[in-house]
Amino acid sequence: MKKKAVFNWSGGKDSALALNMILGGDEFEVIALMTTVYKDTSKSLMHGIPLELLNKQAESIGIPLQPVYLDSNGRSEQMEEIVLNYKEQGVTHFVFGDIFLEDIKAYRESKLHPYGIEVVEPLWGKTSEEVMEGFFASGIRSKIIVTEADKLDETYIGKDLSPALITTFPEGVDSCGENGEYHTFSYEGALFKTSIVHSIRDVLKLSYDLQLDTGEKRTIDYWQAVVTC
Repeated sequence: MKKKAVFNWSGGKDSALALNMILGGDEFEVIALMTTVYKDTSKSLMHGIPLELLNKQAESIGIPLQPVYLDSNGRSEQMEEIVLNYKEQGVTHFVFGDIFLEDIKAYRESKLHPYGIEVVEPLWGKTSEEVMEGFFASGIRSKIIVTEADKLDETYIGKDLSPALITTFPEGVDSCGENGEYHTFSYEGALFKTSIVHSIRDVLKLSYDLQLDTGEKRTIDYWQAVVTC
């Protein structure tokens, strides 16, 4: 019997690749795609994908979407209730698409282990080059919808990821964007039964004030696509 799992879905390439790997195996039954969206905008954290498009992704994949609504500070009052609800349904594992950021993995484990939920990371320990090789081999199609402005300029917004495109990244930019250099929207191939119809209506430059672990405050500028159905 397969173990019941919830997949934590961002809508981007790493999520799509990790989920494709899980669905291709025989260890887990994924009963839901859980995604975090801001309550006031109904758009996903970091990627800025509208809830309507996230639902279309889930419909194409064939797994129900479970939105988790966040306040403007990125907190949710729903999370404990949702985790407990899935635990009652027999869920024993939550799956993520992280690669090598130890602090993120440790944070996820610290939040889920108290509920008896194990963390699964199909991409964990792979190099960025290995992840991208697996991504291109999968046939999944994803396009860049967010870039950190001082790493990748506005011209990258809307471009499909390809082996040729990542060779144009400036020195110091991770090919997988694992340090936040870019985020993507996955819309076709492999796990998707139908293509997700979408368009980029506009490109905005947004600024966020962040406080680093050192206590230093830093303003980071992003190019953000306005993606619609």
